Amino acid sequence: MVLTAALRAFPSIFHGAALRLLVRTLALTLLLFASLAAGAWAAFHALRLHYGWGGGGLAEATATVLIVVGSGWLLFRATAMAVMGLFADDIIVAVERDSYPQAAASARSVGMARSLRYALTSLGRTLGWNLLALPAYILLLVTGVGTIGLFLILNAYLLGRDMADMVEPRHPTLPPIPRGSRWLGGLVSALLFLIPLVNLLAPIWSAAMAVHMLHAARKKPA
Repeated sequence: MVLTAALRAFPSIFHGAALRLLVRTLALTLLLFASLAAGAWAAFHALRLHYGWGGGGLAEATATVLIVVGSGWLLFRATAMAVMGLFADDIIVAVERDSYPQAAASARSVGMARSLRYALTSLGRTLGWNLLALPAYILLLVTGVGTIGLFLILNAYLLGRDMADMVEPRHPTLPPIPRGSRWLGGLVSALLFLIPLVNLLAPIWSAAMAVHMLHAARKKPA
């Protein structure tokens, strides 16, 4: 089911609604990381002046770059998914209208307030768990593959929850996505986030995939 959902979701990333959502998601995500960079530089600059450290602007710029790159690896997925959660209805509605018109007609609107609550919950949950796992990420670096393995296991669970939270409230009468399928869907999404360039499309692809996973049971013959 998960593989079929992923393949069926692929054309959705070229939908007009998906492209508009991609622009908004990337713009807001980049704005947040630009704000992080500005804040980090200001903090390093203030510390350098306060303690009289040497190095000047080069040291401040180097420290800022290291912070932003490290944060990007750890936080890009969380930030992009949370930002996309604000506008996820755009792509979800488009996919349902194309593939499940009857379900789309009876779907419940979740509203901006609920979308904002979802986005903040998703961001807090993902940041919290990944920060708790950070010492393990660092310790497992010596294994070569341990850090990636732990990242995938943990974020498959988190992404699976995010994907389910995007689509299930629209159809409260439908059975929820099974836990095993939800985790496997999250694993596919987590893998997408590890691929350069593809990771930019991963939030949209994940949302479209969640739609097909939710409706898969309904499409099965009795």
